[in-house]
Amino acid sequence: MTDRHYPGRATEAFFGRRKGKPLRDRQAESLAMVLPALKLDLAAPAPARLADLFSVPVDEVRLEIGFGGGEHLVHRAQESPVTGFIGVEPFVNSMAKLVGRVIDLDLRNIRLYDDDATQVLDWLPPASVDRIDLLYPDPWPKRKHWKRRFVSQVNLERFHRVLKPGGLFLFASDIDTYVNWTLIHCRNHGGFEWLAQDASDWLTPFAGWPGTRYEAKARREGRSSAYLTFRSV
Repeated sequence: MTDRHYPGRATEAFFGRRKGKPLRDRQAESLAMVLPALKLDLAAPAPARLADLFSVPVDEVRLEIGFGGGEHLVHRAQESPVTGFIGVEPFVNSMAKLVGRVIDLDLRNIRLYDDDATQVLDWLPPASVDRIDLLYPDPWPKRKHWKRRFVSQVNLERFHRVLKPGGLFLFASDIDTYVNWTLIHCRNHGGFEWLAQDASDWLTPFAGWPGTRYEAKARREGRSSAYLTFRSV
């Protein structure tokens, strides 16, 4: 890590539990054997070129925060083999599932981190990331917990620092209050331009969108989703 000043984390707690059901033997073995090779080493300085993090040539780098079951991350990594993906997920069971898919599909354009995404954001060099995906983050629906939502002025400042000029921030949620919260925070920040031209733009899934299990659950429970795209300005 460098000596740069970072926003404090003392009050930041953006995710809940870290573990679920006990891992199956194969999952535990894969996690123990493979994750160390894929995990970002934040104790070392970030490379000047993030492309150097990957064992295959990549033309751009994207960051997905809280990839859940990993469906979207795996889909994008297969869809764009010359894009490098950094996936962050603190939930052990989700990480184990993703690592298994990386092994099965021999994906070489994925790096991972299994803890707080703000640590990765503070480690990354300025203007180094082409796109950030925050898809169905924990909405913390109770008003008293809203301060734990990942979208905040301090985190938007982190996003703005690491995104290249013109880089994209994509947000999806089925919780109306969080959608409105994100629109207001991005507007107030001033460094993000919402790219929607009409209602169909934010009601239509992103190009190439594979869907996620969280989205499927929302549909079953009668909730629609919003898909917001912001450009760093």
